[in-house]
Amino acid sequence: MRPALALPLLVMAALALAGCSGSKPRPAKGGVYSGRGSSQQGGGYSGSAGSSSSSRGGVYDDVSKSQGSRYRDNDDSVPSGPPPDISKLVEPVPKTEPRALYGNKSPYSVLGQTYRVLPSANGYVERGIASFYGNKFHGYKTSSLEEYDMYQFSAAHKTLPLPSYARVTNLDNGKSVIVRINDRGPFHDNRLIDLSYAAAVKIGVWPKGTGLVEVRAITPGEPLQDLPPPPPPVTAGAPKPGIYLQVGAFADNANAERVAQQLRSANFAPVQVVDAQINGRSVRRVRVGPLSDVDRADDVTAKIENMGLPRPQVAVD
Repeated sequence: MRPALALPLLVMAALALAGCSGSKPRPAKGGVYSGRGSSQQGGGYSGSAGSSSSSRGGVYDDVSKSQGSRYRDNDDSVPSGPPPDISKLVEPVPKTEPRALYGNKSPYSVLGQTYRVLPSANGYVERGIASFYGNKFHGYKTSSLEEYDMYQFSAAHKTLPLPSYARVTNLDNGKSVIVRINDRGPFHDNRLIDLSYAAAVKIGVWPKGTGLVEVRAITPGEPLQDLPPPPPPVTAGAPKPGIYLQVGAFADNANAERVAQQLRSANFAPVQVVDAQINGRSVRRVRVGPLSDVDRADDVTAKIENMGLPRPQVAVD
C-alpha cells in the first residue's frame, strides 16, 4: 500500500463549511478543520468542530495535530483480524437529510486543485476509477463530522453533496452496492470515488485496490426498482471497459490537432480526436487510450503533465 499524501489542517470559524488549505493548523474558536491526503487505496478529507478531539474504540482523534501525527498508523491497511461477514451487512436506505454543516463549502481547494460541490445529486452519473480506504481512518472524523466506519457502506466523493446516496457498480463483474456519501475525496489523480472497506469488498474492488465503476446518484424517495438497471458484467470474450485520458476539449480544430500531434509524438497510446457537444457548443475532445490498467493510466497522466499539457481527466467507456 502506498503511504497517504500529507494534507495539512485548515482552521475554520464556528459553523463554517469545511474547506482545505496548505497552512499549518492554529487553534480556532469554535472548531478546527482537518484534512487527509490520498493513496492508492484512497483518501478524502475530514473535519471537526466544537472540540479538538474525539475517541471511539481506542481512537483518539486530535485534529489540532499535524497531518503526519494525527493518525495512529502511517499507512492505510485492511483489518488484521477476521472481518465481519460483509454479505450480512445491510445497505443504507436512501432518505432525505439536511446538508451537513461541514464538508459542503464550495468552491474548495486541495493540493492545488479547486472543486465545486454540486447543488444537487439529482441526475448525477459518471464512470471512473474507484479506490478504497480502511483501517488507518477507522473511527476518525470524516468531512461531515461523522466518524468513519469501514464496516458501513459509505464513500468519499469530491463534488456530490454531503450526505447523499449513490449506487456504485463494478463494471468488470456487475456487482453493485448502495453507499451513503459522507466524506470528501479521493484526491489522488484519476480517482472518482473512495469506497469504504465494506463497500469495496462487496463489489470486488478489494483486494485489488482499484476498479472501474459507474456511480449513479439516488434521489431519496425514488423507488430503487425505478433506477436504470446496473451495467451488466463483462462476459468472457467481450471487450472490457477501457480507460481513456481526455487531455482537452477545444472549440478550435487547429488547437485540438496541435495537442493531438504532441501526444502522438510522445507515443504513449493511441490518440483520438472526437467531436462532442458541450452545453450546445461543438468541441473536439482529444483523448489518449485505451490504456491497459489503472497503473498505466496513472503513469501516462504524470507524463502528460510533465509535457506542460493540462491534467487529463479519466473517462471509462
